[in-house]
Amino acid sequence: MKSKKIIYLEKILKYFAVKALRRFKPRIVGVTGSVGKSSAKEAIYTVLNSKYRVRKNEKNYNNEIGLPLTILGLSGGGGSFLKWIGVFLRSIGILFFSSKKRYPEILVLEMGADRPGDIKYLVDFIRPEVGVVTAIGISHLEYFKDKKQIVREKSYLVRFLNKEGLAVLNYDDEEARKMAEAVKVKKMFYGFSETADVGASDVFFGYETLKDNQGLDISKLRGISFKLSFEGTTMPVRLTQSVGRPQIYSALAATAVGIHFGLNLVEIAGALKDFQAPVGRLNIIDGIKNTMIIEDSYNAAPQSTLAALEVLEKIQARRKIVALGNMLELGEAAEAGHREVGKKAAQVANLLFAIGDKAKFIADEAIRSGIDKNNVFCYDSSFEAKIPIQKALKEGDVILIKGSQGARMELISQEIMRYPDQAEKLLPRQTAEWKRK
Repeated sequence: MKSKKIIYLEKILKYFAVKALRRFKPRIVGVTGSVGKSSAKEAIYTVLNSKYRVRKNEKNYNNEIGLPLTILGLSGGGGSFLKWIGVFLRSIGILFFSSKKRYPEILVLEMGADRPGDIKYLVDFIRPEVGVVTAIGISHLEYFKDKKQIVREKSYLVRFLNKEGLAVLNYDDEEARKMAEAVKVKKMFYGFSETADVGASDVFFGYETLKDNQGLDISKLRGISFKLSFEGTTMPVRLTQSVGRPQIYSALAATAVGIHFGLNLVEIAGALKDFQAPVGRLNIIDGIKNTMIIEDSYNAAPQSTLAALEVLEKIQARRKIVALGNMLELGEAAEAGHREVGKKAAQVANLLFAIGDKAKFIADEAIRSGIDKNNVFCYDSSFEAKIPIQKALKEGDVILIKGSQGARMELISQEIMRYPDQAEKLLPRQTAEWKRK
């Protein structure tokens, strides 16, 4: 249950946000889903920002407090009463003195749902023009009865769009695709299916050939390319810092939104050259010993972890190493979810590092599924695992690092990245507050 202080804070911020929306009248894009919503938000922002004044939510500002702050263009006051008084005073100043010409033309707002009612609360006063649903999984199942309840909550975003709105739905995700049945506004599907309105095909990885210490060739991954299609027109797109279908899905969602706002495929493809997924989401980082890190440590659920393993499966490498931490907030589905991941890891990994008590289910299922038990290592924490992983690395390895926020898998990435002084730029959870935890 929320405290009375939090409830009052939410009401005050909602009041200011509603006033700001009425005064400045921005067009709004809402983005939700169990996985991929942050990357989709970034891709949409990148595309729209090439033509319009755009604002997006930063940090974890995707809830009842963060979204009003984003609308106002302010940061929160944390635990300080005086700082929150300052926030309220600045809000008043924005409402009465800020220039309409300087306010963003478009707001791109990621909307999270930890509990039933979260999305419904947000769309009740934000009312997006465009709603994007990425994919529905079982993340945050701890606070929902079942997946059906998650689907219902996420669907509020597209069910309550304004009359001139657009629902952008992932055709390849069954639950997102089915939402179209209850949507009365215009719909646009994206995905790899030929039936999708905005599609992707001819995906291939780009590699750079280097020499190891013995003069032998090493192939190092340098991004991914694909063909973008819409209404019979195709356009090549290259994502230099990201890999795999999850980021292509983000680019496709951004394309659909860009088309709605009047951009053509040439403009969209040009803008996507600058797209980089948020830190901790399938980004490529150079590792020590001529290795490559697929850095995906921001968060984890079974669906997103399986997607990351599928990316690793398709990459050329001398050895493929997987470091997987606990996947949290899965409720009663925790063991089954971890075992599903373990089964897939056995098909992909040469070495498997399982970090955390729940991740031991991953290790156990991987061994059951055929991986050599001598190549499976279990540790209680990322702090305990980082040195053994560093010692295990050899030239030409590719390592996938993924886990929920509480698993702190970014500590492993920082230990083995080639340039640790770039950790603040390339890794999640680099604030002083997180480092104290």
